[in-house]
Amino acid sequence: MVETLSIAVIGAPAVGKTSIIRQFIYNDFSEGYTATRTRYVYRPSVILNGNMYELKILDVPPIASFPASASQEWMDLRCRGVRNANAYILVYDICCVESFEYVKMIRQQIVDNREGSSNEVPILVVGNKRDLQRQRFMPRRAVSVLVKKTWKCGYVECSAKFNWHVILLFKELLGIAVARGLRQNHTSIRLQGALQRNRCTIM
Repeated sequence: MVETLSIAVIGAPAVGKTSIIRQFIYNDFSEGYTATRTRYVYRPSVILNGNMYELKILDVPPIASFPASASQEWMDLRCRGVRNANAYILVYDICCVESFEYVKMIRQQIVDNREGSSNEVPILVVGNKRDLQRQRFMPRRAVSVLVKKTWKCGYVECSAKFNWHVILLFKELLGIAVARGLRQNHTSIRLQGALQRNRCTIM
């Protein structure tokens, strides 16, 4: 039986959420910026350690706050499915401190409002636009220590523009999900490549 993993991708405007998703699925990047105004769902498949998983990736428009209740979630079309996601990717722009503060706020709200133990919900913080490294607002090591040691989240930096570490961040998230119970037997994750649209990625 194929298992489905729902992943909500959340971040402030213009941090590159959609670009990361499209690079992962389609190996595609657009130089032009189009704001994400409605929730969009992508459904790629991955093969992890010989098991197939259907991913339901939610490209979530910027939201003022994480929905505190099921009723609040369903009143806002942008938030539907966000509370019950199996994992979260929180994206910020390494050159924009405001986008990092947004991720900090959303991460805390996820911890406060998710039912059950927040430690069981995989959260990966992603610093995008690594190609603009010289303009970053904080050294990578300082951010990594904060996210990993204090927030207890995974951390990866990537460049959606140059498709650098995009596959790695999804491998990292799936690795966290596996380690926390998606599958009991956690072994190394191998990446072999991506296939065509509605694609199956072998990891």
